[in-house]
Amino acid sequence: MGRPRTNDTTVKERLVECTTELLATRPQESVTVRAVAAAAGTSTAAVYSLFGDKEGLIAAVRDRAVAGLFQAVTAVPASQNALTDIYALAAAYRRWGREHSYLYATLFGGVQSFEPSGTVGTGDPVRPLIAAIDRAVAASVLEGEATSIAVSLWVTLHGVVTLELAGALVGPTADVTFRSTIHAALRGWSTPAVFVSLRNGDLAP
Repeated sequence: MGRPRTNDTTVKERLVECTTELLATRPQESVTVRAVAAAAGTSTAAVYSLFGDKEGLIAAVRDRAVAGLFQAVTAVPASQNALTDIYALAAAYRRWGREHSYLYATLFGGVQSFEPSGTVGTGDPVRPLIAAIDRAVAASVLEGEATSIAVSLWVTLHGVVTLELAGALVGPTADVTFRSTIHAALRGWSTPAVFVSLRNGDLAP
């Protein structure tokens, strides 16, 4: 029986998938090159050949997660109502997290650090949110610095999604909690002129 190919795209895909699952379900220190290779049914040489080292493999997992989330949020169409768009972006984030729980865990579960900054790259998943917040501030609907608002909303949204993925929020309770929590977060940044209408309205499409 010949040695497994180390530069095959199928092997590369399997390594990324296995690493994603291991990182989401085990302590990071236990996810070694040997453990990943064994889970993928290949050799450690394949990891070094395709990714350079463990850090390169983890980076590939993170890149996939970032690209997937970016695709999900950029698919949300813009409307004339910036607040409705912000809610829709939050819903897209939640939906992606539920459908890709392992990738979500590797991106936000401690494998990668999150350091908010004022610099937003073209492929950054927060970019559509910043754009919608900028529109809301320009329209005097929200008041504050866009990055601060975005981080506040992300912290709130991440908490809800993480609890849902952990099974603490299920079914209709999860839906109601998501809606009320995002509304409350937006009210915290809203201008007085729209506070009451935001409290009484429903941003869900």
